[in-house]
Amino acid sequence: MSDFLPAHRQTPYAVRMEWGPTGAAAVGDVGTAVVIDVLSFTTSVTVGVERGMAIFPFRWRDERAEEYAAGVDAALARRREDGLSPAALMYGRPAPRLVLPSPNGSTIAAGLVEAGVTVVAASLRNRGAVARWLRARGGTVAVVPGGERWPDGSLRPAVEDLWGAGAVVAALVDVGVEGLSPEARVAEAAFRAVEPRLAEELAACAGGVELADAGYRDDVRLAGELDASEVVPVLGADGAFTAG
Repeated sequence: MSDFLPAHRQTPYAVRMEWGPTGAAAVGDVGTAVVIDVLSFTTSVTVGVERGMAIFPFRWRDERAEEYAAGVDAALARRREDGLSPAALMYGRPAPRLVLPSPNGSTIAAGLVEAGVTVVAASLRNRGAVARWLRARGGTVAVVPGGERWPDGSLRPAVEDLWGAGAVVAALVDVGVEGLSPEARVAEAAFRAVEPRLAEELAACAGGVELADAGYRDDVRLAGELDASEVVPVLGADGAFTAG
């Protein structure tokens, strides 16, 4: 992380916000980091942990994932229906231990853990519970929206993840946390602006339309259920998200 300019680290602030794996590395010198990938990695993690599952994030969706799943005695989500679909986890019969490959959320979480940071998965569903957990824990916080990828591999800042990050920041403010960076305040403002019509805007944004067109309208609906869950998924030493 030595290549980042000091200004980009947001070190004067107790609550920081930056995008994707590189942004996480820039602002991740903190006590706790919150990873957000609303459509759908961290929503799936939230739902899975709600149901008592252990969710193992993994960076790659290839033979390495199969080997890893065998090593941790877990099922592997090979298709969206196996795990990256919140609706499949909510209404199906998923395995109690599940490896969930994700090039965005899993990659961010892995990089932060390697840096010695406690990692929490947040979504719109559990943002209030996460904020209260963070308030009780204390210390500095990095909020990291995952975003998506354009076909050329560059980061696409996804508005649903901006809203997810802002939802966590807004909840932190509501429980009395101070010291927000300007970047975190922008996310908070974006969420508060959309909150009265959150479900409708989530369904209308590019990511929501993409999933609905692919047949996953229920995933978008579940992702938009604000404060529906009290679970706080924390990434443990065994490599799994479980309830913190």
